[in-house]
Amino acid sequence: MGGNISTTGPSRPVTQEYRPRPDFFRIACLLASILTITLLAFIVGEILFKAWPAISKFGLGFITGIQWSPNREVFGVLPVLIGTAASSFLALLLALPLGLAIALFLSEDFLPPAIRQVIRFVVELLAAIPSVVYGLWGIFVVIPLVQKYGAVIAAKFGFIPFLAGPAYGNSLLTASLVLALMVLPTITAISRSSLVAVPYALREGSYALGATRWETILSVIIPTAAPGIVASGILAFGRAMGETMAVAMLIGNSQRLSWSLLSPSNTLSALLANQFAEADGIQVSALMYAAALLVMLTLGVNIAGEAVLRRTQKATAGLR
Repeated sequence: MGGNISTTGPSRPVTQEYRPRPDFFRIACLLASILTITLLAFIVGEILFKAWPAISKFGLGFITGIQWSPNREVFGVLPVLIGTAASSFLALLLALPLGLAIALFLSEDFLPPAIRQVIRFVVELLAAIPSVVYGLWGIFVVIPLVQKYGAVIAAKFGFIPFLAGPAYGNSLLTASLVLALMVLPTITAISRSSLVAVPYALREGSYALGATRWETILSVIIPTAAPGIVASGILAFGRAMGETMAVAMLIGNSQRLSWSLLSPSNTLSALLANQFAEADGIQVSALMYAAALLVMLTLGVNIAGEAVLRRTQKATAGLR
């Protein structure tokens, strides 16, 4: 009666140490990532290798120079750099408000679901149109409009340096208008994803405090989705800087430095497309120098956009 009763259960068999099997999918993804980075490094290295004669000969004077004369071996890309930045920035300035407005109408209940799906499909379809088609559309539609209304604008507001005449059809403004349409799907898609990710509880809380629908959109939803909207703008800016065919067909391909939006200009991508086929000698190296600058610009912009987008995803992940 007074003996101790063992409360321990039957002894459990000792299990073998768990050894996970190799994750072949993870290894394949890792190898693909390494291959992508290696390929990118190889491309950049090859461009720098081809550009090295021009880099060693012209140095930073290549970036600050304003003349491009292959016959005299004088090369400067400052007007082209300004044209690249100006056309991309103007396109972003035009496309960002329109893309954000479309994203709002696609994420909120302003329209029936069927109509929203149709609009979303049409906007996404714009990204599938080849750039040469945009260029042809710009030649037959945008250029006559810029010539017609640009002359009126230059006559009334020509005292402003950015609107000085004469108004050319192939101009910085023409290329920027077409670029704005080309980057619109990028802005709309990423902005819509950010707006949809805003928790519905924030909307209900704003309505409970007495805010109207538009007050909720402007004061709660858009500020919460602001990082994603900024990321869409950065990615669209990088997309606009790298566009080639449509810009080469519409911007005028002028090496002259001009501050007017109605004057012809040029971009790095258009310069490469127009002159590389006939280049020889040091001009090839100079063009590769310009290509290296374009790669660095677009790579920096896309890295910044990806960083902001990842930050947005982390910020909204715990709120869904």
